[in-house]
Parts: sequence; structure tokens; C-alpha cells
Amino acid sequence: MLPRPREPLLRLRPIDGPEREAVNILAALECAQLEAAEYEPPDPATAADLAAARLVFDAARLALRSGAGPFRSLGRLSVTPRPYQYVPLLMALRLDPVRLLIADDVGVGKTIEAGMVARELLDRGAVQRVGVLCAPHLCEQWAEELSSKFHIEAAVVQPSRMARLERALAQDESVFAHYPHLVCSIDFVKSDRYRRAFIDHGPDLIIVDEAHTAARPRGQFGSSQHRRFNLLSDLVQRHPERHVILATATPHSGVDESFRSLLGLLRSDFDGEGELDGKALARHLVQRQRRDLQQWLGSDTPFPQRTPTEHSYQLDGDYLQLFDDVLKYCRELVRSGKEQTQRQRVRYWAAVAILRCLLSSPASAAAMLQRRQERQAAAQPADGQPPDLTRYQAQIFDSSEDDQAPDYLPSAAVDGTDAEWKRSERERLTRFLRRAEELHGFDKDAKLRRCAEIAAELLRDGFSPIIYCRYIDTARYVADQLETHLRQQFPTLSARAVTGSDGDSDQRREIVTELATAKTRLLVATDCLSEGVNLQEHWNAVIHYDLPWNPNRLEQREGRVDRYGQPHAEVRAVTLFGGNNQIDHVVMRVLIEKARTIYERLGIHVPAPLGSEEVLNAVIEDVLHNRRADAEQLRLDLSTPEVSRMHTRWDQAADQQASFHAAYAQHELKPQDVERELQAIQPIFGNDEDLQRFCLVAAQRLANPDYEELAEKGRNHPEVERLAHDILAQAFAPDQNPNLSRCGAIATDAVDRRTALLLLRLRYTINEDRTQLFAEEIVPAAFRREGGQLVWLDAEQSHELLRTARPTRNLNHSARIEQVEQVLHLLQTSGEWWQELVQARASDLHAAHARLREQTKGPSTQVEPHQPDMLGCYVFVPDGTASPQAR
Repeated sequence: MLPRPREPLLRLRPIDGPEREAVNILAALECAQLEAAEYEPPDPATAADLAAARLVFDAARLALRSGAGPFRSLGRLSVTPRPYQYVPLLMALRLDPVRLLIADDVGVGKTIEAGMVARELLDRGAVQRVGVLCAPHLCEQWAEELSSKFHIEAAVVQPSRMARLERALAQDESVFAHYPHLVCSIDFVKSDRYRRAFIDHGPDLIIVDEAHTAARPRGQFGSSQHRRFNLLSDLVQRHPERHVILATATPHSGVDESFRSLLGLLRSDFDGEGELDGKALARHLVQRQRRDLQQWLGSDTPFPQRTPTEHSYQLDGDYLQLFDDVLKYCRELVRSGKEQTQRQRVRYWAAVAILRCLLSSPASAAAMLQRRQERQAAAQPADGQPPDLTRYQAQIFDSSEDDQAPDYLPSAAVDGTDAEWKRSERERLTRFLRRAEELHGFDKDAKLRRCAEIAAELLRDGFSPIIYCRYIDTARYVADQLETHLRQQFPTLSARAVTGSDGDSDQRREIVTELATAKTRLLVATDCLSEGVNLQEHWNAVIHYDLPWNPNRLEQREGRVDRYGQPHAEVRAVTLFGGNNQIDHVVMRVLIEKARTIYERLGIHVPAPLGSEEVLNAVIEDVLHNRRADAEQLRLDLSTPEVSRMHTRWDQAADQQASFHAAYAQHELKPQDVERELQAIQPIFGNDEDLQRFCLVAAQRLANPDYEELAEKGRNHPEVERLAHDILAQAFAPDQNPNLSRCGAIATDAVDRRTALLLLRLRYTINEDRTQLFAEEIVPAAFRREGGQLVWLDAEQSHELLRTARPTRNLNHSARIEQVEQVLHLLQTSGEWWQELVQARASDLHAAHARLREQTKGPSTQVEPHQPDMLGCYVFVPDGTASPQAR
């Protein structure tokens, strides 16, 4: 009988069934009165070997969900958290409501940390429903993570799913009220149609992924980001009791106003001017670097070693000539300087867009010029309105305000009529198109050749690389060319391109998953796979085919493979740039080298400061003003006062961030204070090794080889849970499977006196403040009879005996029966033999809860034990003394 959901209902769960099979009943309508029930003791006639005992024990604890330890959620986790990942959970348990910003470094595991908090609050009854707000392309991944790792089944709320979701609703019922748990596209929910319904009816715990994309943007820019921020602001203001977890590796984008707006979602007085209350903020913010966590609480976390290198290529032949001609064209457009009209500025942005596409690949340059040619006939006359220059600039630069960089061609200025192209210019662009179309392939594309050399070296060294491109056409071109070319060296090679044009996130994931099965593989991707998508399991190197014009993209790309869980000890990151083109030099020296220098100095990634796009644009424009292209002139171009000031601001922001990291790394909150609880997790719930053994023995004993493969799915996978409950049901059935006996005996040298081991299910009611929780645990309890008394071995000795004892000779069936009969008779004549054991365990649990309460400053906890259930009885007889009277 579980704690009542509400009066006068009773909630009952099958004693050998999962919690999802629990039902509510109205006791007043039941004919029979509720009475306590007990298991029948094991039948000695079914006595078997110790392997059966281990199988029943593993089945019982793998079926366990409501563990009795101070952390309520661990039985529902299908992931083994690292010790450092408990810190956000401990912080959350100190807060009511929970308002927490998890800003740990890329690849540390913020999803796991946020999920642990959600699962714990659910199991404590502190929240009833969980919701995630994330970018549209991450919805499916979040739903999968919640299900597979945290036993939280969430409905995915996206435009394509609304019709199906709404079919299950009652009249006038909201989607956001009907489904217990939700994963929502933040851009869908922020719309006028659904915004108010989500605010009023959404879950009582909201996790906001990549929260920096929902900070209040500077000035009037980022209208979409403004709407995201307004949604979150209303969520916390209209419902101050709502729990909110913000997760981002880059909380501070260099704009103090935006950063303070995020903090204001935690506590309203954090948003504003003036000095922050650091002590108060420390209760709500955790921000740690990898080097803080690699060795923590005596546990090594094997983050991979990242090896960055730079490789240049030299444009040559027809490609170099085309580049020089396009560069000359761009210089002609900027030559008029300050006298340029708005229309001329549009033509400038169009030219820069063409230049960037040409540096990406001949495929992208040809595609954009072809698109301009196709739309020219359908173009309407200019409407006389000033052109939107910010739109053109935003397409060409990789804006830091975009949560996902678009991978389509930056053709707005080229497509439109604002430029008012002259006939001579149109003819010139047409000639550029024809020349670009002739540059495909290894003979004329030096960048492609250099990439092939780098990729081949990585493949030979055992790496599986991802090649990141800026545009869809480039990615397809590179994948096709490399697969054909490199198969001469690697016959089993498979290469695929994944871009924003490949359907939704599910379809892109299918492509990646299928490619991962190839022995030799090469993934070519745009930035649609650079943020939020975990690729570390099958990929361990990155080649930046196109330089991003925002250094944050470099880290987002590399962070997909350089993260915890990467099985390869080393991750390689290769930056490819043109050695004889000025534009790549500007991007490398002004942005990328500076970003990497800061990372090498401080170990943190700091976004480029406010105005970096304008500085980069100014430097590029200065380069385009100069006719000389030698190295000396380029060096002078990069030494402008604007660049120096930007780098100085960047250094200052980096130093500030480093200080901030040190202040909010939560060094004072040391989980060694609850280390005993962390160490006690494995015996209660089992680890990966226990799961593998369980599946292997089940496959053998139940003659089903498919069971062995279940170990890869995790302890909380439905099929694993179903197998565990099925084994328990068979073990307790009247016509039980002889391979699943609840009792047995062996002769062994693991003991020097006859020792009995009971498999017990201990049950407790845990009262915390006004909340009552049900808990249980599976305990192997070993005892000996000494001086007419039962003497219990400690928990560690009991676990060790069950785990390591091996039979040294056979006991015949009648001897096993006699051994079990005598132990059961001894227990029957010993009264409430379990009292001492259960009270001692309850005292240990109370102390464990008290230690956690000291850490979290939570309410006091009382642990009320109940009579245990005996699942099994097994006897260990010292080898050579197999008679029932052996002592």
C-alpha cells in the first residue's frame, strides 16, 4: 500500500509488479478488509544451487525503484552519475522553489545533472510534472534522454505533433495540462496562440536548455530572443512557486544586460545594475570547468584529451584566378567609400556573400549565382523603401544570438532588387557562375585536396572524423567527392552529408545512426549538428572545413565529440584555412586565434565580446579597400585600433569569467560529506557489471539467448524491468521453474562455520515534513548461530559472500533439503528474528537522511520500518562438514 494520493483513496501496487501497475481504489466500496499479508517461506524441496540465488537477488534489485536511501531517485536512473554530478542535486534540495542555473563546461553532463534534479523532485513528491523547453531540433533528443536515463515519459510538443496530441484531450482541455511530462519547442510555445496556455497549465518544474538563447538581448535586436525571454519571465513572475532549472555552458555572452536577465529568472533582484550579492547567487548558480572535475571525490572522470592543429591550403590555378577576380569585383564595390548609397551597401553585402560562398566551395558559389540568375526574371521593381541591411549582415555573419546557425546560402542581398544590378554587373556575375561550375573536383580544388589528405591521415590513425561545413551545397559536394576519392585507400569507407535540408531531427539522427554502423566512416555536416547533439559515441575528430565567422561555433562543433562518454582517449580538432586568401587570414587572426589563446591561458571558452561582428566587418572592408595583398600589408590591416580594443575587451571579459568560475565552482559543497551514501548505491541497485551478469545467467537458465543483449539497454529499460519481474513471478509460482529456486545450499570454502544468507525485502515509510513516502530495498543478510543466538554479519560481508562464494564440491539434493529445512526451523522458533536487523538498518538510514539533511538544510526525516519479506534462504556449508549438525 503506497502513500495515499488523496483521501479517501488507497493506492495499491502489486508486490511483485512495477509501480506503473499501481491502482487507486475506494476502500468503502471493497467487500474485504485490508489485512497484512506475508510470503510463504521457501519450499525446501525446491532447494537448488547458488546461481539461482544470485539470479533472484539481481532480479529483485533490478526491479527496485523506490530505494530507501536519502536520494530517492537512484532506482529510476539508467545512468551511473559521476560524483560531481550530485552537486546541482544537493543545491536544488536546498531551494524552495528550485531556481537553479547549471552552467558547467561543455561536455560535463548538464542534461544528466538537470535530469537527476527532476527525477529526485518527482520521487520526493515535490513536483508532479516536468517540462523541458529547448530548440526545435533538440526535442526528440530530450525526450529520448528523459525516457532512457530517467524513466520520465514525455510528450513532444511541436507543430507536426499537435493534431495527434489534441485527439486525446477532453473538451476545452489544454495539451499542456493533459500530459504529465512535456518536451516543448520553445519557439512554438512562445507563439501568441500557445504562450498563455503554457504559462497557466504547464508543468511545475521547467528545464530550459541552452538558456543563453532565451536571455534578454541587447537593444532592439533579436525579436525572437525577446519573445523567449518574455515567456520565461512570465513563467516565473505569474507562478512564483514554479521550479525552474536553466542549463547553458555559455551563460555570459559578453553582454552584461543579457546575463543579468538570466539571473533575474532565479531571483528578481539579480536583474539590474549594481553589484551582485555573490553569497546569495552562489545558492543558485554552479559553474565548473573540466579541470575542476577530472579528479573529484577520489573518482577519475576520463575526459578526452583534445589536440587542436591548424592546416593551410593554397588556392591555385583557375580557382585562384576566380578568387582574385571576385576579390577585385568586391574592391570595386567598396571603392566609393563614405559616398556609398544604401543600394550600393546592399551590393557590397551581396559581393561579400559571393566571396564567402566561393571560399566555402565551388558548389556553394555556383548554387548561389545560379539562384540569382533564376530569380532575376521574376524580380519586382524596388519599392523605394530603404533596404534592411541588418538582415543581409546577419546572413553572412554567424550571429551569436542564433541558437542554431542556418546552413542555407546567404543570398538575400543577391536575390533581391535592392542592389539594382547593372547589366554589366549581371553579365559579370553570370561569368563567375560558369567559371565556378568548372572548378568541381580534386584537380582544381586545393581545399578539397588538403581536406582529403587530413581525413586520410585521421582514418589511418583510427579516428572517425566529422567534417563541418557552413553551407548545405558544400557539405554535399565534400561528402560525394571524398567518398569517391578516399575509397581507393579505404575500400570499406562510407561517407554521408547531414544538413538542415535532411528533414527533421529524427531523420537526421537516423542518417547518423546508420552511418555509425560502417567500419570506416566519414560524416560531413553543417552546423545543424553542432549544438545539443551528442556524437561522442561514434565520432572522435573534427575538421573545420569552413571557418565560422563566430568563434563560439568552433567550440560547439568540437564539443559534440569532446565530452564525457567519449571512449577514445584523444580527440583531434583540425582547422583548415586558406594560406593565400585574405578573408580567411582575417577570421583566423582576429577571432579564432584569440579565442584559442584565451582557452589555453584560462581553460575556459569565452564568447567574443559585443561588437566583434562589426569589428570583423570593418577589417574585411579595410582589406577590400587595399589593392595590395602581401603578408606585410595584411599584418598592418589586422593591427587596427578597433581590433586592439576588441581584443582588450575580450581579455578583460575572459579574466572576469575566470574569476566568476572560481567563485561559483561550489568548492565549499563537498559530497564527501555524503560519500557513504554514494558508495552504498551500488549494493542497493547494482551496477553495469551486475546487470551484465544478470542478463547472461537469465539467458542461460531460461534458454533465451536474446536476454544477454538486454545488458546494453540499461537497468531501467522496459524489457529489462519486464524480465526482472518475470523471473520473480516464476520464482514464487507454485510450479516454479527449477532454475529459479528461492532456496538452496552449497559446500564451500568461503565459510568456516555454517552460514545462512537470507534475501530480504525491507520496507519503510519515510515521513519528511508533511510528506509520506514508501521505500524498499533488497538486502542479503547473512547470519550464524553462536551460543544459541543469531549473530548477523555486516552488510559488506553479506554482499561479499553472495558475490564470491563458489561450491567446492557437490551436495546431493537430500542434503540441500536438510540444510534449508534446519535454517527455516531455526528462524521459525526464534520469534521476531528480524527485529534487530531491521532496526539497525532503519537507524543507518535515518543517519544517512540526517547527513543529507545537514547538507541541504532540509526538513527532518523519520524512517519507520516494517516486517520484511523473505525472498530466499541459502545455506553455506563449510567444505567437509555437510551434515545438518555442522556448526
